Amino acid sequence: MGARGHHKVFLGMAAGVGKTYRMLQEGHAELDAGRDVVIGYLEPHGRADTELLAVGLPQVARRRLEHRGVTLAEMDLPGVLARAPELALIDELAHTNAPGAEHGKRHEDVADVLAAGIDVFSSVNVQHLESLNDQVAELSGVRVRETFPDSVLAAADEVVLVDITPPALIERLRNGKVYTPERVPAALNGFFRVEHLEALREVALRQVAEGVEAKRLVRGPAPRRDDDAVLAQAVGERLLAIVTPRPDSQRIVRRAWRSAQRLGAELDVLTVLPPGGAAADAEQVDALRRLGSLLGSTVLVEEGDDVAEVVARVARERGTTYVLMGMPAPARGLGRLRAPLADRLQRALPGVDIRLVADRSRRDRRRT
Repeated sequence: MGARGHHKVFLGMAAGVGKTYRMLQEGHAELDAGRDVVIGYLEPHGRADTELLAVGLPQVARRRLEHRGVTLAEMDLPGVLARAPELALIDELAHTNAPGAEHGKRHEDVADVLAAGIDVFSSVNVQHLESLNDQVAELSGVRVRETFPDSVLAAADEVVLVDITPPALIERLRNGKVYTPERVPAALNGFFRVEHLEALREVALRQVAEGVEAKRLVRGPAPRRDDDAVLAQAVGERLLAIVTPRPDSQRIVRRAWRSAQRLGAELDVLTVLPPGGAAADAEQVDALRRLGSLLGSTVLVEEGDDVAEVVARVARERGTTYVLMGMPAPARGLGRLRAPLADRLQRALPGVDIRLVADRSRRDRRRT
């Protein structure tokens, strides 16, 4: 097998910033330079400028798949691999494929193309990153359903931020360059509010900056340079996120994962069940395992009557340097006589930082 292909991702804060357009522009430049370039999948969303720019670039025809009586058009992965270009342009990296495709997600298709030694240009919006799912919902009020693992973006050879100002994007929206006219009023009153776009733009800028720093640390710091990030890497930080088997615990896992990325640390996720309680919580534990797998973290499930004792034991075994946990619910009854879990952990784990993760969604609900 030859060398893996080169993956370049065009990242934006929202639909309409010009990710696909920029990808096509660079595809034309590569074609003009003499490379064999094809469009593996293009989703122009009815934008005339995008459709016009695609003219002149060879395309692999979409494959039609039947699902529940509906015909769906998907990327023809076998067709792209058989065509074996030097470079494939593949839109919408976070897309969920129709049943019957080789993989459930398009980023898995891209992995196959890269493994075949084909370079890939792809596009995606920052809100589709799995670890940002809760943060984006808090910022915009919209829960993004299609996500992809952060590891895919982290593994990309290049990430290009396609950036325009929120007022410029809103002007594009009003001029019909993002959505069809009937969709514009709802977009302006929902996701495309200036304050939402400003927040998402900041998230996108930070994501790219953190990605650059992470790659710098992997390559090694510059000679004679000494900073907190390099020191943290040398120390070998390890985070332990304490969660309960409930849907809202996924928010804590994502927050912990992003904290771990900033520290260059490994992340363990621990849930402590009462003895014999595994069957009752099986569905939520499975959901935590799936999320852990997406983020590349280790999910640990332990049983015990005393949560603090179990957490302290696991923390010592794993070499934990940080413990992250959600804000505890107000104690009731005899529970008010027992010291809070965070206080007990501080006594049991001297030298380990204990951090409580605030629930920003509750704060926002109180404001409304």
